[in-house]
Formats: sequence, structure tokens, C-alpha cells
Amino acid sequence: MGSYKCCLCFTRKFRWCEAEPPADVRAAFAAHAGEGGSYMAADQFRKFLSDQGDAGHDAESVIEKGIQLGPRQHLRGKLPVPAFTLDDFHRYLFSVELNPPIRSQVHHDMTAPLSHYYIYTGHNSYLTGNQLSSDCSDVPIIKALKNGVRVIELDMWPNATKDNIDILHGRTLTSPVELIKCLRSIKEHAFSASPYPVIITLEDHLTPDLQAKVAEMVVETFGDLLYYPDSESSKEFPSPESLKKRIIISTKPPKEYLAAKNDKEKNGNSQNLNDDEEAWGKEVPGLQTELNKRSPPEYKSIITIRAGKPKGDISEALKDDPDKVRRLSLSEQQLEKVAATHVADLIRFSHRNLLRIYPKGTRFNSSNYNPFVGWIHGAQMVAFNMQGYGRSLWLMHGFYKSNGGCGYVKKPDFLLTVGPNNEVGIAGVPADTMMKKTKIIEDNWTPVWNEEFIFRLTVPELALLRIEVHEYDMSEKDDFAGQTCLPVSELRPGIRAVPLFNRKGIQFNSVKLLMRFEFV
Repeated sequence: MGSYKCCLCFTRKFRWCEAEPPADVRAAFAAHAGEGGSYMAADQFRKFLSDQGDAGHDAESVIEKGIQLGPRQHLRGKLPVPAFTLDDFHRYLFSVELNPPIRSQVHHDMTAPLSHYYIYTGHNSYLTGNQLSSDCSDVPIIKALKNGVRVIELDMWPNATKDNIDILHGRTLTSPVELIKCLRSIKEHAFSASPYPVIITLEDHLTPDLQAKVAEMVVETFGDLLYYPDSESSKEFPSPESLKKRIIISTKPPKEYLAAKNDKEKNGNSQNLNDDEEAWGKEVPGLQTELNKRSPPEYKSIITIRAGKPKGDISEALKDDPDKVRRLSLSEQQLEKVAATHVADLIRFSHRNLLRIYPKGTRFNSSNYNPFVGWIHGAQMVAFNMQGYGRSLWLMHGFYKSNGGCGYVKKPDFLLTVGPNNEVGIAGVPADTMMKKTKIIEDNWTPVWNEEFIFRLTVPELALLRIEVHEYDMSEKDDFAGQTCLPVSELRPGIRAVPLFNRKGIQFNSVKLLMRFEFV
């Protein structure tokens, strides 16, 4: 006799039915439909669009697209052309393509300096997984650019033979990728999602000869796409509008120039030069116009945004120099400590300069932190590990859906105004954080909650509406079913289709919510 295993299977039945138009949809249709409410002609639909704040849309074209969403052969010849039935109207409202929840156009003023914008920023953009042993590749860089990320970080190290440049997370087991491969991929995909500038932040661990090789690679690869600074120091950053379709470099000053400066100071060598000239050498004139007439520029000359980390007293590091602008980097832990005692200095510094926040070094699994900690203090570059997933990253993705998803979001006025009352509204941002939960609907593939939630906001410019859907499980932990995160300032009033995404931020094809938004 052989031995057998017996498996008992239990089935659970769910009620299936085509989702019927809810009361709000039926009421909107009845309010605009003619001929006893059996259909909505183009003029009536145009009035509905106007009432929803969508005036200017081509009603006939939208109807033609809408009626293709479902079967209606039995109605041929019985309705005016074009026209919506109630079911057509319901399907239109449920279409993310035809009736999205947020605006899709760039509408912020893009002519202010870079320091006036939050910028979609990646951290260690070349890593495919964790911070210690994952592969380095240009694939996550390409993915980030296609998703609208505008700041790409590369860590540069000498290769094994010390004659070329690799990108890797130093002093770890991560496998390298060549710098030139990353640069070529950035050039190819830089503007696939947004025409606004891409900033490459370089962590430099190179010798002077390899720095010179980087300058040559960058210039040869990017050509006219590369933006050169007109001077060694600038009193104001250029605007995103002026830098459209341009790539710019940000890194710390080259070590050899700082070393040379320190040696001269120690030796008492006093030349009639200002500090910048002594540290960097004389300004290289006409870099852009003379590009084809001269030898490749020095490494220091391709740096548009000069960067650094705080050394010594934080008050000194946060001082605003009226004669030049720069980028300062703080870890998430440093920011929390500084914000506790120097919040006004942080905000004042970020009026003209760039403040970058990066994950603490113990986030080996490429997790992230609460981005609002940086945003509410004016930090433009809140750097995230884009290869992971989780609620923090959902917030980041949702925030940068603002302004047409271009990767640049104008900072609120209270973070840009110079004066003694800079901190107005900051205390209100945590107060805007609240969570509300719907009732549970069991055994139904097309649930209708029909619930209303009211959220009172003090700083709507920074508010995000985060939605999670869970499948209720009485005996175990609820199963995750979908999520989305939407910038409140971008929400379109009225009845809208809201797409849901999986844990990794990939949009589901058919899973979505029908929601109504109203601002009072």
C-alpha cells in the first residue's frame, strides 16, 4: 500500500455584480440630462464639465472617447450623436485617462531661482537594492529619470587599476558600474519625463588626474546639454525655466585646490587674490562660447552648484553669504538636531541656498524617512532611496505628482519670505496629519462605502491625501490591496477616478476608486 495525502479545499463565494452608479453619479446625471433624464447631450455634458471646473474641454471629443469604454450597440440610432447614457456617464467618471483626480499641467511659476523649489531627489541612484551588497547599475537611474526624478547621485571611485572611474557605494560589497555607462544613460533618458534640468550630484573620491578624466567624460558625453557656470561663484541660482533641457553638476570643491590653499596659508604666502581666486584659480572665461576652441575645461569649472557638509559650528555653516550661493548636505539625524535649536537659521539659509537631506547611514536595507521633516524646514533636496518601497516613498511619489509631475514644486510663500515671521505655519503642518477609516464591507467585489470625511488643513500647499485599501481578515492581519498618495493642492473638485498602486508604486490596470472632492 502506498501512502497518500488528502487535501480538503474550502471555497468562499463573493457576490459579483456590475457596479451600479452611486447616488452622487445619478444625481449629477439627472441634474444635467434632458429628455426625461435618459441621456446627456454634448451641450448638457459641457455644462457638467463647467460645473466640475473643467470648462474648455472638448465635450464632443470626450463623449466619443467615453462611449468607447463600454458596450452600447443596442442603443445605435436611438440617441443623438454624441450623447451619454447613465452607464456611459458612469464609465466616463471611472476613467483615469478621461477624468483624473489631479491636474496634469505645469502651472507653477518656473522663473524663480532653483532655491525656491522642492526638487525630486534620489540617493545613491545607482543601487539596485540594499546599501551593502546589491549590484550597481544604470537601470535604477533610468527608472528614476522615467519617473520624473531630477537629481541623480553618483559615488565616484577609482577602478581596480586606478586608471578609470567606477560608480559604487564605497567600502561595501556592492559591485561597480562604469561612470561612462551611467553618463550615457542619463543623457539618453534625462528628459523623457520632464524638460526641466537634471542635477547630477557627485560624491568625489578621486585623484586629480581622474577628476580631469571625469571633466573630459562629462563634456564629451553631454555636449551642449551641459550647463557651465559663467563665474566661479554666483549670487543667485538660475531658474528651472532658464535651464530647460540642461544637465548641471553639483559636488564638493576639488581637494587639490583646497589643499593648495591651505598650504599657502600655512606658509604665509600672501598673494593679492581674493579667497575664491586663491582656492580655485582664475576664472575660466567664456566656457560655453569657447567650448570648441579650447582644451577641455578643468574639473572645477564644470561645477555649477558647489556643495559641502557642515564642519564645526552649525551656526557658521548656516550663514548666508550675500556674494555666493551653495549647497549644504545634512543627514536626517543632523537635521533633527539642528531643527531643534536653529529652525529659523535653516529656513533663512534655504531662501537662497540649497539644503540637501540624505538618509542616515544605518538604513542598510535602503529604507527611507519622513520627507516632511525636510520639506517643512525648506530643504529643497530631500534625497530618497528610490529602489525601495513603503509609506515614506509613497509620500515622496505623491508629492511630486504636483505641478504636472515635472520634478520641481514651488515652495510655499511662508518658506520664501524674508523676515521675522518665517516660521508661521510650520507648527500647523503636523496638526494637518490625521487618519480616518471607512466601515468594512465584506464579500463584495465592487464595494460602495458612501462615506464622507472632512479634513481641516492649515498648510494645504504641503498636504498629501494618502489612501490605502485593505482586504479585511478576521483571523489574521489585513491584506494590502492598493494605495495612492495625492497632493491636496492639485486635487480637481468634483467626482473623479482615483487609480491605485501596488507596494512598489506600480499602477494597477483595473483597480481604482470613485471619489468626490470638495473644498470649503
